[in-house]
Amino acid sequence: MRDIAFVAFLFAFIGVGFRKPFLFVLCFCYIDIVAPQRLSYFLINSIPISLIVFGLAIAGWLIADNKRDTRWSGRQFLLIALLLYCWMTTINADFPVEAQEKWSWVWKALIWAIFLPLTLRTKLRIEALILIMLLSAAAIAIAGGMKTAAGGGGYGQLQLLLNENYGLYEGSIMSAVGISIIPLILWYRKHGTIFPPDWRVTIFCFALVLACALLPVGTQARTGLVCLVILAILSLRAVKHRFLYIAGAALLTVAVVPFLPQSFTARMETIRDHKSDQSASTRVAVWAWTWEYAKDHPFGGGFNAYIQNHVRVEKTGGTFNPDKPQESEPTVYEEKSRAYHSSYFEMLGEQGYPGLALWLLLHGVSLIQLERLRRRYLKTRRAEEQWIAPLATALQHGHITYMIGSMFVGIAFQPFIYMMLALEMGLSTYVRRREQEAGWRPLTARPAQVPARHSFPAAS
Repeated sequence: MRDIAFVAFLFAFIGVGFRKPFLFVLCFCYIDIVAPQRLSYFLINSIPISLIVFGLAIAGWLIADNKRDTRWSGRQFLLIALLLYCWMTTINADFPVEAQEKWSWVWKALIWAIFLPLTLRTKLRIEALILIMLLSAAAIAIAGGMKTAAGGGGYGQLQLLLNENYGLYEGSIMSAVGISIIPLILWYRKHGTIFPPDWRVTIFCFALVLACALLPVGTQARTGLVCLVILAILSLRAVKHRFLYIAGAALLTVAVVPFLPQSFTARMETIRDHKSDQSASTRVAVWAWTWEYAKDHPFGGGFNAYIQNHVRVEKTGGTFNPDKPQESEPTVYEEKSRAYHSSYFEMLGEQGYPGLALWLLLHGVSLIQLERLRRRYLKTRRAEEQWIAPLATALQHGHITYMIGSMFVGIAFQPFIYMMLALEMGLSTYVRRREQEAGWRPLTARPAQVPARHSFPAAS
């Protein structure tokens, strides 16, 4: 029955796309996030549905979409440069076969990020993309939140629809993404128009926020907790009553902590002392190995270059336990082929200093552009502009949260962040085109920013 439901939904989605080609774009975003072909047992798991819809989306835009309002962003050229550089490192990779395996999906994520902003030429399309991204991620987050609330979960034990570490179905990745989309969920609750704000939208949005907040508990991912703290701090910029917000957050924390599983609190305590946890201490050792590797290979070793690492770590003993005295003694481990567990070291080890610089520049420019948009439209008095500054703020907060979370998990090429980057580029080009065509600036309380009206000669 589940396969029939997936097939019926996809065929309906694709079928409507032949009438409205932009829906092919949304359909591919849904497929890339949810991966229904992997959830299917037999009907669509053998069909390259992702590649088919990818081709339909680009062909639909080339043939049927209006190109008059299309604008390019400088960040798209950065993406092109990153794409070409990754292609070069793949050709010269230390492990060509393994590098080709990762390249097979990285190039598609980068091409999609370059293409997607070209289609976002109206506010409705921007909002539609936000909605699809939120609902697609919600399918995973709600399942994880419900299982956590029912008492399930555990590190590496919480199954998020798919019982494999693919895409957003890996616990740490989904925890980081789930926390990162909370600002967008709250933005949609107030400014969405496809589903206009009412009590049903409000209940769903708050329930989805709760499900996303529960993900770090259910997955017991330290990355998720770090992201949650960072987002809580960033939100101070957007709230009106900061002291009430701080007091409420403190009271909520005090009220929630007693109900958290003991295994969760024990794992979170390893954030303070990484040497007391084998996983955390191994990550630090791999980062040190990558730093030394980059000194001898400044242009990187290509995708999956980490498989050649060999590290030796020492796990310190924890609190003495008379029942398990061996756990209080230091233990030495030797690990091979351990993943980077950090997007920054992933870029450094695989793409070298040039690739890391391009990647940081891409994200840095995006955050700066969002800040410019936020400040430009923060005090606008035009009703049709009220959504711009809050959206720029939500994207910026989500993006920063994601980048902080990516310090502890290797998600430098995760397709979801590139969709978010494309959304940010689409918003920037849409606003710039709108200003250029209308010939006016945001209407604020300062008269100097109000464009002068055409004056007509007085009647004689």
